[in-house]
Amino acid sequence: MRVGITVGDPAGIGPEIAEKARQDARVQAVCEPVIYGPASLAGVRAGEESAAGGRAAYDTLVRAVDAARRGEIDAIATAPLSKRAFALAGLPWKGHTDLLAHLCGVEHVRMLFYAAGTEGAGGHAPLCVTLVTVHVPLAEVPRLISTPEVTRTIVMTADWLRVLGTTAPRVALAGLNPHAGEAGLLGHEDEDVLRPAVAEARGQGVDASGPWPADTVFVRAARGEFDAVVACYHDQGLIPVKLLAFGDAVNVTIGLPIIRTSVDHGTAFDIAGRDIADPGSMIAAVRLAARLAEARA
Repeated sequence: MRVGITVGDPAGIGPEIAEKARQDARVQAVCEPVIYGPASLAGVRAGEESAAGGRAAYDTLVRAVDAARRGEIDAIATAPLSKRAFALAGLPWKGHTDLLAHLCGVEHVRMLFYAAGTEGAGGHAPLCVTLVTVHVPLAEVPRLISTPEVTRTIVMTADWLRVLGTTAPRVALAGLNPHAGEAGLLGHEDEDVLRPAVAEARGQGVDASGPWPADTVFVRAARGEFDAVVACYHDQGLIPVKLLAFGDAVNVTIGLPIIRTSVDHGTAFDIAGRDIADPGSMIAAVRLAARLAEARA
């Protein structure tokens, strides 16, 4: 398997963690890693967000996606880019997820985070969290969630877990409101929007349940009761992931015709160029990309 590793924003830690991942023995044991970086670093300075850095990250990703769609590589693992640098470059996308959907010509994609389980005291079962909404203001979330979109997220999550080897995925839906709305006392969305989505997903053959109170559903998942949790919004899903598995979790874009994984952190401009960045999440991303490519093949 050949996995393309994009360096993301070249002013951040992306080039460093990409190269460290490429050299890692655990990566080389499962795939042939191929680095994709910018053709020019003109206007780019380590640690500084810039239009040049945003454009370089964009151009690099486009080349990698083209290579994946032509079959020259089997998957892509991406280092982080900067949303602000994209804006400075005049690019309309908010990050990798919506840009990848545009480049691949698909409408329905989701951001999923996966972390392998750990053992011993304080350990957790494999953790899989998918987001219904991503980079939007919290005030807009209730308007953006709908029964069809939540249903689609649950089904896409179950389908992805089957690719990974989970034969009968158990998918829990986190409630939007405190206590999952308390039967309508604390908001109507859980009863009117989320519960019908669970029923529809079950009608499509998914072992779905919920909506469950979000303050306990992730604990239950970490203990192995569920194979995945669908979260309604960004921080609802990512706070537990990063609390339990920061540096080890992998960001996966599901719904694409190609395989794409990424790190669970940002560009870390403050430590760029100092050779102290931890490549753990990048290594995990490349290894998971190779695993998914093998499963798809």
